[in-house]
Amino acid sequence: MTTYLLMWLEAPLQSWGYDSKFNRRDTLNFPTKSGILGLICCALGAAGEQLELLSTFSTLSQTVLSYTRQKRECEPMLCDFHMVGSAYNEKNPWESLLIPKTSDGKKSVGGGAKMTYRYYLQDMAFAVIVEVPVKISTDLSEALQNPIWDLYLGRKNCAPTDFIYRGLFSSDSQAYSMAMDIAEQKALKYQFKVMEGDHNGDVMVLNDVPIQFGVHKKYRDRRVTIVYP
Repeated sequence: MTTYLLMWLEAPLQSWGYDSKFNRRDTLNFPTKSGILGLICCALGAAGEQLELLSTFSTLSQTVLSYTRQKRECEPMLCDFHMVGSAYNEKNPWESLLIPKTSDGKKSVGGGAKMTYRYYLQDMAFAVIVEVPVKISTDLSEALQNPIWDLYLGRKNCAPTDFIYRGLFSSDSQAYSMAMDIAEQKALKYQFKVMEGDHNGDVMVLNDVPIQFGVHKKYRDRRVTIVYP
């Protein structure tokens, strides 16, 4: 038996990586399933592999509604340029820990400093409707209102600017109606909806269903459809 959790994700910056490498950290234009479940794990203080919890959510639905302040053809992206490991003193025991190294602790190829490009969505808001088992719904609602660890929207520098938890509902249509009410109160413009499965719209295959978190992360694919008004 399941219920529906409504989450509101709003911030100046958000980043939902799905196919990132070390030196280029891309973002989708909507939250991924792995990102949402990572946020839930932070709220619960759930570390490690979390095989049982992730298995519970792997077949449950997630719907995303996208909003912005002004109607636009595409979401505004910010590219932030980073130098990782630059200007650290390798003779200092603490600073040397911050310099990128190979897996066996040796200097990385080409020196310690690495250039990275990190992409962010700007000034977006998302309503995320997550199907959750009734037996853990109360724990989830309490955790999102009183999180064990800090909650952030994709990366730790993406702090939310409004309350994330917006209630539990007996149907996804009730959660959808509440999301529309929130957006109307904020005078936001509806952009698109992301639904699981094949529907009339743009179909994508994402490798964002987490099977295992922790050091050795594992994911499987899911099909989603982006439906525009």
